[in-house]
Amino acid sequence: MKVFFKFCIFISGLLFASTLLAQVPITTIPVQPQANKTPAKDTIISNKKGVTQMDVTDVLEDVFKIKHKATVDSVTSKPTVSIIPAIGYSLVSRLGVVLSGNVAFRTGPQSRISTIVASTAYTQNRQYTLPVQTSIWSKNNEYNFVGEYRFYKYPQSTFGLGSSSNIKNEDPMDYSYFQFNETVLRHITGNLYAGLGYVLDNHWNVSERGNPNGTLSDYAAYGKLAHSIASGFTLTSSYDSRDNALNPFKGGYAFVQYRTNFDFMGSTSSWQSLIIDVRRYYRFPAGSDNVIALWSYDWLVLTGKPAYVDLPSTQWDPSSATGRGYIQGRFRGAQMVYLEGEYRYKITSDGLLGGVFFLNLQSLSAAPGTKLQGVQPGFGPGLRIKLNTISRTNVTLDYGFGRQGSNGLFIDVGEAF
Repeated sequence: MKVFFKFCIFISGLLFASTLLAQVPITTIPVQPQANKTPAKDTIISNKKGVTQMDVTDVLEDVFKIKHKATVDSVTSKPTVSIIPAIGYSLVSRLGVVLSGNVAFRTGPQSRISTIVASTAYTQNRQYTLPVQTSIWSKNNEYNFVGEYRFYKYPQSTFGLGSSSNIKNEDPMDYSYFQFNETVLRHITGNLYAGLGYVLDNHWNVSERGNPNGTLSDYAAYGKLAHSIASGFTLTSSYDSRDNALNPFKGGYAFVQYRTNFDFMGSTSSWQSLIIDVRRYYRFPAGSDNVIALWSYDWLVLTGKPAYVDLPSTQWDPSSATGRGYIQGRFRGAQMVYLEGEYRYKITSDGLLGGVFFLNLQSLSAAPGTKLQGVQPGFGPGLRIKLNTISRTNVTLDYGFGRQGSNGLFIDVGEAF
């Protein structure tokens, strides 16, 4: 396990170094990916073979003989509002009814596009979610105000601590959850931004059913808390040289966030954590639109003892993207080390359909102070349907496989990373 941990840190270092040193054209300003689903600058896909690029809108217009004049970027200081109902699916929720909306605008003629994204959903597993994400740019792009606010009524099972936990020890839990997370990022130089933030995580009405065999659950052994609060400051830096934040063909991204929680700020206990998120993208073959994407995500509790529900966990990263092949919350622990690689390729020359194949590895410790446990792989194929050629946004359908019979369908808008 020490070898895997050192290997992951080594890969993270290589990705981090290559991201900072790579000389690539700059077309975007860095933002936290979980807080902005719209690219900082719209980019039209070029095709060297002269094949017209297609998306879902083009297909519908062709089928129904609708004439439409496309605009590259019509966002002004006047807010543009979009609302759409949808049906979604995930392993943790099963079917869900979703109402999503967003507002896009500019705070000045030369400012990047600011966005407010919100949705509300009710699922087959009786979960209710209301997340809101904001990314507001100042007039001169010197500042980016990034916010994330959530209210969840969220029944969800846990399976114990560590990546060696057994899927048979499913322990159904229930809780309500509120998050307030606000960060102010300032331009430092080039692609580098840094800033401070405040974050509050409040879980209440936390309950469990217990292990099916009647033994003491890891949640109970760790320490039951019907109500827990984590309140503190964050120190964040980011570097972004991707050509498109939603679906990069080249470039890299590095994000480091240190979080500290204090008793005097209302936290149930004092603890500190560190997140290191590094991504790198390469065209392969060179000159094509096929991409090798690499991701390293380390989520580490440095000191203290967070509440059980605040521990690092599969798919509880901000984008809920880690561990395709496993249900959300399948693995949980004080340290999480994660690696993923994905190959993205065109199926049709017009870009309407694409495919991927992904492989991920994750290892988690149990309680704070314990060692990393077994490495758990996830892998699978995926289909991509072009939703928008300007932003390169795809509807993603992935089928993931993991150990102990874990498998399932993952549907989303936008790439996992």
